[in-house]
Amino acid sequence: MGEIIVVGAGPSGIATSACLNNLSVPNILVEREDCFASLWQKKTYDRLHLHLAKEACQLPHMSFPTEYPTYVSRKQFVQYLDDYMSHFDVKPLYHRSVECATYDEVAGKWCIKVRNIDSDEVEEYLAKFLVVATGETSDAYVPEVEGLDSFTGQVLHSTMYKSGENFQNKNVLVVGCGNSGMEIALDLANFGAKPSIVVRSPIHMLNRELMSIGVGLAPYLSLDMVDGAVVLLSKLVFGDMTKYGIERPKEGPFLRKKKYGKFPFIDLGTVKKIKSGEIQVVSSFKSIKGDNVEFEDGKTRRFDAIVFATGFKRSTKKWLKDDFLLDDDGFAKQSFPSHWKGCNGLYCVGLSRRGLFGAGMDAQNIANDIKALL
Repeated sequence: MGEIIVVGAGPSGIATSACLNNLSVPNILVEREDCFASLWQKKTYDRLHLHLAKEACQLPHMSFPTEYPTYVSRKQFVQYLDDYMSHFDVKPLYHRSVECATYDEVAGKWCIKVRNIDSDEVEEYLAKFLVVATGETSDAYVPEVEGLDSFTGQVLHSTMYKSGENFQNKNVLVVGCGNSGMEIALDLANFGAKPSIVVRSPIHMLNRELMSIGVGLAPYLSLDMVDGAVVLLSKLVFGDMTKYGIERPKEGPFLRKKKYGKFPFIDLGTVKKIKSGEIQVVSSFKSIKGDNVEFEDGKTRRFDAIVFATGFKRSTKKWLKDDFLLDDDGFAKQSFPSHWKGCNGLYCVGLSRRGLFGAGMDAQNIANDIKALL
């Protein structure tokens, strides 16, 4: 039994449980992994820092320590989450994998079946409220590539990549040009590897300063004006990147973030390495034959390793039934700011593509709404 079940002990679930605890509303937080924030603890590369200033990434009711730098490291963020959980008495039940959640119209409650991975027993909960906090980055995704099984080198998803230390002098193909892919390519180059990165579509390049300018202007100017200013400054900072194989989208970076949830690439030194030739930009590839990768432009190159920085899929639809809140890809159907509440006591947090700040807002809204209903 439990009036409120929160699924997922990443930052979103932790924040929701904390906000409920802060209002003295009991809740049960279940997590399939053996730790909180498993992505941050186990599945991120060593050099990772938050891409936004800490003020935009802190969770509700508790700021980052003043001694933390503006851009918080992975280890510091994990420590912050640990301290946050202790402060708000958040106690997840680990190794709990949700297998099914259906709404019982007669009882007016959610029936949630959870497998205890340690005992292999199925635990059943009846809850008036169900909060989906499984995250935007729940299940690593690797696309199907013709001939990938013939590749004899190392193949890994970005969640398995830690550093370029073991790739010195090796030819490494990075697939995916989001922030993870670009930063992994930079890390590889810094360790003396020979990285190539697949850039299939236009991307926006900003640095931290330009991102901060855009975020600062957003409350006062229209999105078009913010994008216009930021893109102009970006062109001045980075110059013409088309000769290196990178084009800018026609829509501005902040508009694309709002419409599609696509975060602009925040440059931490990758562009300089591309211009110097230490990182090669390559086109889409068609197939793999042994250790040779054949590209769309007809060229073939040999690689020692392939890193897929190709993002994530969400498996929520496999277990969540009677749901009109999330789309087929596991994101909120409704647009911000009315995305977090569904029917029959169903909520979602951190699934509107608005990062940690958006997840914190969701958590507070959900806790306040449940408190009012109770």
